[in-house]
Amino acid sequence: MAKKRGGTKALTLGKVELHRVAHYTFFVGLLLAIVTGIFSRVIPISFTFNFLILLGLIVGLFNLTAKETAPFLLAAIALMLAGIVNLGLFDLFGLWSQLGSILRSILSNIVVFVVPGAIIVGMKAIWKLASD
Repeated sequence: MAKKRGGTKALTLGKVELHRVAHYTFFVGLLLAIVTGIFSRVIPISFTFNFLILLGLIVGLFNLTAKETAPFLLAAIALMLAGIVNLGLFDLFGLWSQLGSILRSILSNIVVFVVPGAIIVGMKAIWKLASD
């Protein structure tokens, strides 16, 4: 079923647009990445990564419009680069190493969440370029 919205057609599932569901999925994934990064010693990493990858795939498949593709890919690259920095090495009066470790865990989780979406969006962009 298609519904007109702003000159473009959006897929609907009953009364809920898939685009809107994917936006909520993005916020849930981001929140989950932050919370599991803070409590990384308590929550199993396999659960976290599997769930974040699934949410990232949903975001990549349904979230982005054509004009959001380039900003999303640029932001994904920035997050991936930020995620490789080892913040746990910094130590400021013995406090920064714990904070750095938590930040590193959060960024790592965000990267795990964003990468599947970036792969899907990148493949969509390549497909669109090849078909034009």
